[in-house]
Amino acid sequence: MPGASATAFGEPEMKAFVSHGAAAARGLGEALASLTADLRIVLLHYAPVAETLEGEPAEIHAFLGDYRLAEVIDEHGADLVVHGHAHMGRERGRTPGGVPVRNVARPVIRAPYRVFELPGPERGAGSSGAAAPGLSRAGR
Repeated sequence: MPGASATAFGEPEMKAFVSHGAAAARGLGEALASLTADLRIVLLHYAPVAETLEGEPAEIHAFLGDYRLAEVIDEHGADLVVHGHAHMGRERGRTPGGVPVRNVARPVIRAPYRVFELPGPERGAGSSGAAAPGLSRAGR
């Protein structure tokens, strides 16, 4: 995550890996900027925050997530972020701006699925980036 992430230095493969993360964040930002919606749920493969990577070996965090995803989520707003990929991580986290992040990798949630309830459009979060205050786990 910030200050402890891979950099575009050295071998071409490493530069390509870091460039891929930057391109994914840029694409997500463009997609979020283009939306006009009452509810925004971001579905990712990689973790946008270090909190949901806790439990994974620290040496592989750079390969499981990218903090730049959280930066664009906070910039453009979302009500919930859902990701997998971190099979030994934690279920819950938040972006620096307060958007709830849930790691739904099956080994983490220990269930075939998870249901999240979000407040209706009258909540006013929409594209403001405010966290959905009523986010709760409704069941399995």
